[in-house]
Amino acid sequence: MNFAVSDEMEALISTIRRFIATELKPLEQEVEDKGYLEPTKAKEIFQKSKALGLYAMNVPEHLGGAGLTALETMMMEEQFGHTTDILVRRAFGNVYEVLFGANELQTQRWLLPTVQGERTGSIAITEPEAGSDAAAIQTRALKTPTGWLLSGRKHFISDGLYSDYFIVSAVTDPSAGSRGISLFLVDKDYPGVTVGKDQMMMGLRGTSHIELFFDEVALTDDNLLGEEGSGFKQILTTLGRVRLAQVGARSVGKASHILDLMIEYAGNRYQFKKPLGEFQMVQQMIADSVIDVNAARALLYRAAWEVDSDREDRDWISMVKVHAAEAANRVADRAVQIFGGMGYCKELSIERYYRDVRISRIYDGASEIHRSVIAKDAMKSGRALFDSMPIGGWR
Repeated sequence: MNFAVSDEMEALISTIRRFIATELKPLEQEVEDKGYLEPTKAKEIFQKSKALGLYAMNVPEHLGGAGLTALETMMMEEQFGHTTDILVRRAFGNVYEVLFGANELQTQRWLLPTVQGERTGSIAITEPEAGSDAAAIQTRALKTPTGWLLSGRKHFISDGLYSDYFIVSAVTDPSAGSRGISLFLVDKDYPGVTVGKDQMMMGLRGTSHIELFFDEVALTDDNLLGEEGSGFKQILTTLGRVRLAQVGARSVGKASHILDLMIEYAGNRYQFKKPLGEFQMVQQMIADSVIDVNAARALLYRAAWEVDSDREDRDWISMVKVHAAEAANRVADRAVQIFGGMGYCKELSIERYYRDVRISRIYDGASEIHRSVIAKDAMKSGRALFDSMPIGGWR
Protein backbone atom coordinates (compact mmCIF):
# COMPACT_ATOMS: atom_id res chain seq x y z
CA MET A 1 0.00 0.00 0.00
CA ASN A 2 1.22 3.44 -0.93
CA PHE A 3 -0.27 6.38 0.94
CA ALA A 4 1.59 9.01 -1.08
CA VAL A 5 -0.81 11.67 -2.35
CA SER A 6 -0.55 12.42 -6.06
CA ASP A 7 -0.05 15.98 -7.30
CA GLU A 8 -3.56 15.87 -8.78
CA MET A 9 -5.12 14.87 -5.44
CA GLU A 10 -3.11 17.50 -3.58
CA ALA A 11 -4.49 20.12 -5.97
CA LEU A 12 -8.05 18.80 -5.58
CA ILE A 13 -7.85 18.70 -1.79
CA SER A 14 -6.44 22.23 -1.71
CA THR A 15 -9.29 23.44 -3.93
CA ILE A 16 -11.89 21.79 -1.71
CA ARG A 17 -10.33 23.28 1.42
CA ARG A 18 -10.32 26.78 -0.07
CA PHE A 19 -13.92 26.39 -1.20
CA ILE A 20 -15.03 25.27 2.25
CA ALA A 21 -13.11 28.08 3.95
CA THR A 22 -14.32 30.86 1.67
CA GLU A 23 -17.81 29.76 0.58
CA LEU A 24 -19.19 27.39 3.22
CA LYS A 25 -17.70 28.36 6.57
CA PRO A 26 -19.34 31.82 6.47
CA LEU A 27 -22.75 30.13 6.16
CA GLU A 28 -22.41 27.67 9.04
CA GLN A 29 -23.65 29.90 11.86
CA GLU A 30 -26.53 31.19 9.76
CA VAL A 31 -27.69 27.63 9.11
CA GLU A 32 -27.34 26.83 12.79
CA ASP A 33 -29.37 29.88 13.85
CA LYS A 34 -32.12 29.61 11.22
CA GLY A 35 -32.32 25.83 10.96
CA TYR A 36 -32.23 25.91 7.16
CA LEU A 37 -30.17 27.09 4.22
CA GLU A 38 -31.64 29.92 2.16
CA PRO A 39 -32.58 28.56 -1.32
CA THR A 40 -30.79 31.39 -3.11
CA LYS A 41 -27.60 30.68 -1.19
CA ALA A 42 -27.96 26.94 -1.82
CA LYS A 43 -28.17 27.63 -5.54
CA GLU A 44 -25.21 29.97 -5.41
CA ILE A 45 -22.83 27.53 -3.71
CA PHE A 46 -24.00 24.76 -6.05
CA GLN A 47 -23.20 26.86 -9.10
CA LYS A 48 -19.77 27.85 -7.77
CA SER A 49 -18.90 24.28 -6.85
CA LYS A 50 -20.07 22.90 -10.18
CA ALA A 51 -18.03 25.50 -12.05
CA LEU A 52 -14.93 24.24 -10.24
CA GLY A 53 -15.74 20.60 -11.05
CA LEU A 54 -16.42 19.78 -7.40
CA TYR A 55 -20.00 18.52 -7.78
CA ALA A 56 -20.74 14.76 -7.77
CA MET A 57 -17.07 13.79 -7.74
CA ASN A 58 -17.81 10.23 -6.54
CA VAL A 59 -19.42 9.43 -9.90
CA PRO A 60 -17.49 7.50 -12.63
CA GLU A 61 -16.11 9.55 -15.51
CA HIS A 62 -18.37 7.99 -18.14
CA LEU A 63 -21.36 9.28 -16.16
CA GLY A 64 -19.99 12.78 -15.77
CA GLY A 65 -18.07 12.50 -12.50
CA ALA A 66 -14.41 12.67 -11.51
CA GLY A 67 -13.82 8.92 -11.66
CA LEU A 68 -11.92 8.84 -8.35
CA THR A 69 -10.73 5.62 -6.74
CA ALA A 70 -12.19 4.65 -3.36
CA LEU A 71 -9.04 5.88 -1.61
CA GLU A 72 -9.15 9.20 -3.45
CA THR A 73 -12.85 9.51 -2.67
CA MET A 74 -12.13 9.04 1.06
CA MET A 75 -9.46 11.75 0.93
CA MET A 76 -12.05 14.04 -0.63
CA GLU A 77 -14.83 13.05 1.78
CA GLU A 78 -12.55 13.70 4.75
CA GLN A 79 -12.46 17.36 3.72
CA PHE A 80 -16.26 17.47 3.72
CA GLY A 81 -16.15 16.64 7.43
CA HIS A 82 -14.72 20.11 8.05
CA THR A 83 -18.09 21.77 7.47
CA THR A 84 -21.84 21.33 8.02
CA ASP A 85 -23.80 18.43 6.50
CA ILE A 86 -26.38 20.49 4.63
CA LEU A 87 -23.69 22.67 3.05
CA VAL A 88 -21.87 19.55 1.83
CA ARG A 89 -25.07 18.25 0.25
CA ARG A 90 -25.81 21.48 -1.62
CA ALA A 91 -22.24 22.25 -2.66
CA PHE A 92 -20.89 18.82 -3.53
CA GLY A 93 -23.98 16.69 -4.21
CA ASN A 94 -25.15 13.37 -2.85
CA VAL A 95 -25.27 10.76 -5.63
CA TYR A 96 -25.78 7.29 -4.15
CA GLU A 97 -23.70 4.53 -5.76
CA VAL A 98 -26.74 2.28 -6.03
CA LEU A 99 -27.88 4.49 -8.93
CA PHE A 100 -24.87 3.36 -10.96
CA GLY A 101 -26.77 0.14 -11.64
CA ALA A 102 -29.66 1.98 -13.30
CA ASN A 103 -30.83 0.87 -16.74
CA GLU A 104 -30.76 3.23 -19.71
CA LEU A 105 -34.19 4.74 -19.06
CA GLN A 106 -33.45 5.22 -15.36
CA THR A 107 -30.06 6.69 -16.16
CA GLN A 108 -31.65 9.36 -18.31
CA ARG A 109 -34.55 10.04 -15.95
CA TRP A 110 -32.89 9.88 -12.54
CA LEU A 111 -29.13 9.31 -12.55
CA LEU A 112 -27.77 11.83 -15.04
CA PRO A 113 -30.02 14.70 -13.85
CA THR A 114 -28.77 13.96 -10.32
CA VAL A 115 -25.15 14.07 -11.44
CA GLN A 116 -25.86 17.43 -13.09
CA GLY A 117 -27.54 18.78 -9.97
CA GLU A 118 -30.91 19.08 -11.69
CA ARG A 119 -32.50 16.47 -9.41
CA THR A 120 -31.85 15.30 -5.86
CA GLY A 121 -32.64 11.93 -4.33
CA SER A 122 -32.67 10.41 -0.86
CA ILE A 123 -32.40 6.86 0.43
CA ALA A 124 -35.67 5.73 2.06
CA ILE A 125 -34.93 2.52 3.93
CA THR A 126 -35.37 3.24 7.65
CA GLU A 127 -38.76 2.57 9.25
CA PRO A 128 -40.08 2.91 12.81
CA GLU A 129 -39.60 -0.85 13.32
CA ALA A 130 -36.61 -1.29 10.99
CA GLY A 131 -33.53 0.74 11.82
CA SER A 132 -30.28 -1.22 12.04
CA ASP A 133 -32.22 -4.31 10.94
CA ALA A 134 -32.86 -3.35 7.31
CA ALA A 135 -34.34 -6.79 6.60
CA ALA A 136 -37.25 -6.07 8.97
CA ILE A 137 -38.92 -3.50 6.73
CA GLN A 138 -42.71 -3.58 6.49
CA THR A 139 -43.24 -1.45 3.37
CA ARG A 140 -44.76 -3.63 0.63
CA ALA A 141 -44.84 -3.51 -3.16
CA LEU A 142 -47.64 -5.68 -4.50
CA LYS A 143 -47.25 -7.01 -8.04
CA THR A 144 -50.04 -5.98 -10.45
CA PRO A 145 -50.65 -6.59 -14.18
CA THR A 146 -49.24 -3.11 -14.93
CA GLY A 147 -46.43 -2.95 -12.35
CA TRP A 148 -46.57 -2.47 -8.57
CA LEU A 149 -48.59 -0.88 -5.78
CA LEU A 150 -46.33 0.55 -3.06
CA SER A 151 -47.67 0.96 0.48
CA GLY A 152 -45.91 1.66 3.75
CA ARG A 153 -44.07 4.20 5.85
CA LYS A 154 -40.49 5.44 6.17
CA HIS A 155 -38.87 7.88 8.58
CA PHE A 156 -35.57 9.67 9.31
CA ILE A 157 -35.22 10.32 5.56
CA SER A 158 -32.27 12.70 5.39
CA ASP A 159 -32.65 15.68 3.06
CA GLY A 160 -36.18 14.52 2.25
CA LEU A 161 -37.71 18.00 2.08
CA TYR A 162 -35.26 19.05 -0.62
CA SER A 163 -35.24 15.79 -2.58
CA ASP A 164 -37.65 15.26 -5.46
CA TYR A 165 -37.34 11.47 -5.58
CA PHE A 166 -36.51 8.58 -3.26
CA ILE A 167 -34.79 5.20 -3.48
CA VAL A 168 -37.31 3.11 -1.55
CA SER A 169 -36.88 -0.40 -0.16
CA ALA A 170 -39.98 -2.61 -0.16
CA VAL A 171 -40.86 -6.26 0.31
CA THR A 172 -41.92 -7.80 -3.01
CA ASP A 173 -41.94 -11.43 -1.83
CA PRO A 174 -42.84 -11.84 1.88
CA SER A 175 -41.98 -15.56 1.79
CA ALA A 176 -38.38 -15.04 0.62
CA GLY A 177 -36.94 -13.19 3.63
CA SER A 178 -34.14 -10.77 2.73
CA ARG A 179 -34.21 -12.16 -0.83
CA GLY A 180 -37.72 -10.78 -1.20
CA ILE A 181 -36.72 -7.11 -0.89
CA SER A 182 -36.50 -4.81 -3.91
CA LEU A 183 -35.61 -1.17 -4.54
CA PHE A 184 -37.80 1.35 -6.37
CA LEU A 185 -37.25 4.86 -7.71
CA VAL A 186 -40.21 6.92 -6.52
CA ASP A 187 -40.81 10.57 -7.40
CA LYS A 188 -42.13 12.77 -4.62
CA ASP A 189 -45.01 14.04 -6.77
CA TYR A 190 -46.44 10.59 -7.51
CA PRO A 191 -50.08 10.22 -6.39
CA GLY A 192 -50.18 8.48 -3.02
CA VAL A 193 -46.83 9.83 -1.79
CA THR A 194 -47.21 12.02 1.31
CA VAL A 195 -44.48 13.86 3.16
CA GLY A 196 -44.95 13.77 6.93
CA LYS A 197 -43.31 15.84 9.63
CA ASP A 198 -39.71 16.93 9.62
CA GLN A 199 -38.29 15.18 12.68
CA MET A 200 -36.12 17.72 14.49
CA MET A 201 -32.73 16.44 15.62
CA MET A 202 -30.22 17.28 18.35
CA GLY A 203 -27.66 18.16 15.70
CA LEU A 204 -27.27 18.40 11.93
CA ARG A 205 -29.24 21.63 11.80
CA GLY A 206 -30.45 22.52 8.32
CA THR A 207 -30.74 18.92 7.11
CA SER A 208 -34.34 17.71 7.09
CA HIS A 209 -35.24 14.22 8.38
CA ILE A 210 -38.77 13.52 7.26
CA GLU A 211 -41.46 10.88 7.43
CA LEU A 212 -42.78 9.42 4.18
CA PHE A 213 -46.08 7.65 3.60
CA PHE A 214 -46.95 5.54 0.54
CA ASP A 215 -50.61 4.77 -0.06
CA GLU A 216 -50.92 2.32 -2.98
CA VAL A 217 -48.51 4.31 -5.10
CA ALA A 218 -48.77 2.99 -8.67
CA LEU A 219 -45.36 2.08 -10.13
CA THR A 220 -44.25 0.38 -13.34
CA ASP A 221 -41.31 -1.93 -13.95
CA ASP A 222 -39.38 1.16 -15.02
CA ASN A 223 -39.34 2.17 -11.34
CA LEU A 224 -37.71 -1.11 -10.25
CA LEU A 225 -34.00 -0.46 -9.62
CA GLY A 226 -32.03 -3.60 -10.39
CA GLU A 227 -33.46 -7.09 -10.37
CA GLU A 228 -36.51 -7.99 -8.32
CA GLY A 229 -35.36 -9.44 -5.00
CA SER A 230 -31.88 -7.90 -5.20
CA GLY A 231 -32.73 -4.95 -2.95
CA PHE A 232 -31.18 -6.23 0.25
CA LYS A 233 -27.88 -6.97 -1.48
CA GLN A 234 -27.97 -3.51 -3.05
CA ILE A 235 -28.68 -1.98 0.36
CA LEU A 236 -25.69 -3.71 1.94
CA THR A 237 -23.38 -2.61 -0.87
CA THR A 238 -24.67 0.95 -1.03
CA LEU A 239 -24.79 1.50 2.71
CA GLY A 240 -21.29 0.08 2.99
CA ARG A 241 -19.92 2.80 0.74
CA VAL A 242 -22.07 5.43 2.48
CA ARG A 243 -20.70 4.33 5.86
CA LEU A 244 -17.15 4.49 4.61
CA ALA A 245 -17.51 7.95 3.06
CA GLN A 246 -20.21 9.86 4.90
CA VAL A 247 -19.57 8.39 8.35
CA GLY A 248 -15.98 7.12 8.33
CA ALA A 249 -14.18 9.73 6.24
CA ARG A 250 -16.27 12.67 7.39
CA SER A 251 -15.82 11.64 11.04
CA VAL A 252 -12.06 11.71 10.50
CA GLY A 253 -12.38 15.16 8.93
CA LYS A 254 -14.60 16.47 11.71
CA ALA A 255 -12.26 15.11 14.41
CA SER A 256 -9.25 16.62 12.62
CA HIS A 257 -10.96 20.02 12.42
CA ILE A 258 -11.96 19.93 16.10
CA LEU A 259 -8.41 18.91 17.10
CA ASP A 260 -6.99 21.87 15.20
CA LEU A 261 -9.26 24.20 17.18
CA MET A 262 -8.28 22.46 20.44
CA ILE A 263 -4.57 22.96 19.83
CA GLU A 264 -5.04 26.62 18.88
CA TYR A 265 -7.12 27.29 21.99
CA ALA A 266 -4.74 25.39 24.29
CA GLY A 267 -1.86 27.51 22.99
CA ASN A 268 -3.61 30.85 23.41
CA ARG A 269 -5.74 30.38 26.52
CA TYR A 270 -3.81 31.19 29.72
CA GLN A 271 -4.56 29.88 33.19
CA PHE A 272 -2.29 30.37 36.20
CA LYS A 273 -0.01 32.46 33.97
CA LYS A 274 0.75 29.76 31.42
CA PRO A 275 -0.97 28.31 28.34
CA LEU A 276 -3.42 25.46 28.86
CA GLY A 277 -1.27 23.36 26.54
CA GLU A 278 1.50 23.27 29.14
CA PHE A 279 -0.68 21.40 31.62
CA GLN A 280 -0.01 17.68 31.54
CA MET A 281 -3.65 16.57 31.58
CA VAL A 282 -4.48 18.88 28.69
CA GLN A 283 -1.47 17.52 26.83
CA GLN A 284 -2.80 13.99 27.37
CA MET A 285 -6.16 14.92 25.86
CA ILE A 286 -4.44 16.47 22.85
CA ALA A 287 -2.11 13.49 22.43
CA ASP A 288 -4.98 10.99 22.68
CA SER A 289 -6.88 12.98 20.08
CA VAL A 290 -3.92 13.01 17.69
CA ILE A 291 -3.67 9.23 18.07
CA ASP A 292 -7.43 8.81 17.55
CA VAL A 293 -7.44 10.85 14.33
CA ASN A 294 -4.42 9.15 12.80
CA ALA A 295 -5.55 5.65 13.76
CA ALA A 296 -9.00 6.28 12.28
CA ARG A 297 -7.50 7.65 9.06
CA ALA A 298 -5.15 4.66 8.71
CA LEU A 299 -8.09 2.28 9.13
CA LEU A 300 -10.11 4.31 6.63
CA TYR A 301 -7.34 4.11 4.03
CA ARG A 302 -6.97 0.37 4.56
CA ALA A 303 -10.70 -0.16 4.02
CA ALA A 304 -10.60 1.98 0.88
CA TRP A 305 -7.68 -0.11 -0.38
CA GLU A 306 -9.79 -3.23 0.17
CA VAL A 307 -12.55 -1.68 -1.95
CA ASP A 308 -10.14 -0.66 -4.71
CA SER A 309 -8.63 -4.17 -4.70
CA ASP A 310 -12.07 -5.76 -5.18
CA ARG A 311 -11.59 -7.71 -1.97
CA GLU A 312 -14.06 -8.55 0.77
CA ASP A 313 -14.61 -5.17 2.43
CA ARG A 314 -17.64 -5.55 4.70
CA ASP A 315 -15.72 -6.07 7.95
CA TRP A 316 -13.22 -3.32 7.17
CA ILE A 317 -16.03 -0.87 6.52
CA SER A 318 -17.66 -1.89 9.82
CA MET A 319 -14.35 -1.37 11.63
CA VAL A 320 -14.01 2.11 10.14
CA LYS A 321 -17.61 2.95 10.94
CA VAL A 322 -17.18 2.04 14.61
CA HIS A 323 -13.69 3.40 15.19
CA ALA A 324 -13.96 6.67 13.26
CA ALA A 325 -17.37 7.54 14.72
CA GLU A 326 -16.29 6.82 18.28
CA ALA A 327 -12.95 8.58 17.79
CA ALA A 328 -14.76 11.71 16.59
CA ASN A 329 -17.02 11.56 19.64
CA ARG A 330 -14.03 11.23 21.97
CA VAL A 331 -12.24 14.15 20.32
CA ALA A 332 -15.36 16.34 20.50
CA ASP A 333 -15.84 15.48 24.17
CA ARG A 334 -12.23 16.37 24.96
CA ALA A 335 -12.63 19.63 23.07
CA VAL A 336 -15.58 20.65 25.24
CA GLN A 337 -13.48 19.84 28.30
CA ILE A 338 -10.50 21.89 27.13
CA PHE A 339 -12.66 24.86 26.08
CA GLY A 340 -14.44 24.65 29.43
CA GLY A 341 -17.54 26.81 29.80
CA MET A 342 -17.03 28.31 26.36
CA GLY A 343 -17.07 24.82 24.88
CA TYR A 344 -20.58 24.37 26.27
CA CYS A 345 -21.67 27.78 24.97
CA LYS A 346 -23.46 28.24 21.65
CA GLU A 347 -21.26 31.22 20.93
CA LEU A 348 -18.53 28.84 19.73
CA SER A 349 -18.75 26.02 17.19
CA ILE A 350 -17.45 23.36 19.61
CA GLU A 351 -20.89 22.95 21.17
CA ARG A 352 -22.37 22.36 17.70
CA TYR A 353 -19.70 19.86 16.72
CA TYR A 354 -20.32 17.96 19.96
CA ARG A 355 -24.00 17.59 19.02
CA ASP A 356 -23.36 16.86 15.36
CA VAL A 357 -20.92 13.97 15.86
CA ARG A 358 -23.15 12.07 18.30
CA ILE A 359 -25.36 10.64 15.56
CA SER A 360 -22.36 9.02 13.84
CA ARG A 361 -22.47 6.17 16.37
CA ILE A 362 -26.11 5.46 15.50
CA TYR A 363 -27.00 5.99 11.84
CA ASP A 364 -26.02 3.57 9.07
CA GLY A 365 -25.91 0.82 11.66
CA ALA A 366 -25.28 1.39 15.36
CA SER A 367 -21.80 0.64 16.71
CA GLU A 368 -23.17 -2.37 18.56
CA ILE A 369 -24.50 -3.91 15.33
CA HIS A 370 -21.19 -3.46 13.54
CA ARG A 371 -19.29 -4.93 16.49
CA SER A 372 -21.53 -7.98 16.29
CA VAL A 373 -20.80 -8.33 12.55
CA ILE A 374 -17.05 -8.03 13.13
CA ALA A 375 -17.05 -10.51 16.01
CA LYS A 376 -19.05 -13.14 14.13
CA ASP A 377 -16.81 -12.90 11.09
CA ALA A 378 -13.69 -13.01 13.27
CA MET A 379 -14.96 -16.21 14.91
CA LYS A 380 -15.55 -17.62 11.43
CA SER A 381 -12.46 -16.36 9.62
CA GLY A 382 -9.91 -16.02 12.41
CA ARG A 383 -6.62 -14.42 11.43
CA ALA A 384 -7.91 -13.22 8.09
CA LEU A 385 -9.39 -10.17 9.82
CA PHE A 386 -6.37 -9.07 11.82
CA ASP A 387 -3.13 -10.84 10.80
CA SER A 388 -0.77 -8.85 8.54
CA MET A 389 -0.31 -11.98 6.40
CA PRO A 390 -2.65 -14.82 7.43
CA ILE A 391 -1.69 -18.41 6.76
CA GLY A 392 -2.96 -19.32 3.31
CA GLY A 393 -2.73 -15.75 2.04
CA TRP A 394 -5.39 -13.07 1.84
CA ARG A 395 -9.06 -13.84 1.52
